[in-house]
Amino acid sequence: MEKSLKSIATNYGLYLGVLLAFLTVVSYAVNLELLTNMWYGIFILVAIIAFGIVSVAKTKQAQNGFATFKEAFTSYFITVLIGLAISTLVSYLLFNFIDTEAATVLKEKTIEKTVSMMEGFNTPKEVIAQAVENIESQDQFSILNILKGLAGYIVLFSIIGLIVAAAMKKSNPDTE
Repeated sequence: MEKSLKSIATNYGLYLGVLLAFLTVVSYAVNLELLTNMWYGIFILVAIIAFGIVSVAKTKQAQNGFATFKEAFTSYFITVLIGLAISTLVSYLLFNFIDTEAATVLKEKTIEKTVSMMEGFNTPKEVIAQAVENIESQDQFSILNILKGLAGYIVLFSIIGLIVAAAMKKSNPDTE
């Protein structure tokens, strides 16, 4: 059964990675500003969680409707980890090697969105200026910043994965 769990989770992780990479490339090709859109970000978050949940459900299905907390979490985690790793690699290659100018444009768009959002919350001008300075001083697509972002996403989605695993676990009474 363990092989089945890893196989299912790996497959869904690859599907998720391909979807995220596809969305990144299409957004890059169609309109770079999509990558800074809040609704695009929400869609990505929902897609990642949905793939994790489907992975857990398929794992349970393969095990006659049963999955321990550990199996459910492992299935979710492997799926999300593989998907995020593929997406991160594609973003790194795209913005560091294929089109470095796009990274600059994306940074400008991020600054515009940040300023607009902060002004909407009536944030003091000094705080906005500091935020803009922080964004300008960082290379958001450097290997270190990309790995930090990946680590942050892994922590966030692991917490969600713990909740999903707790909700979807179902122990087999025959093994207790």
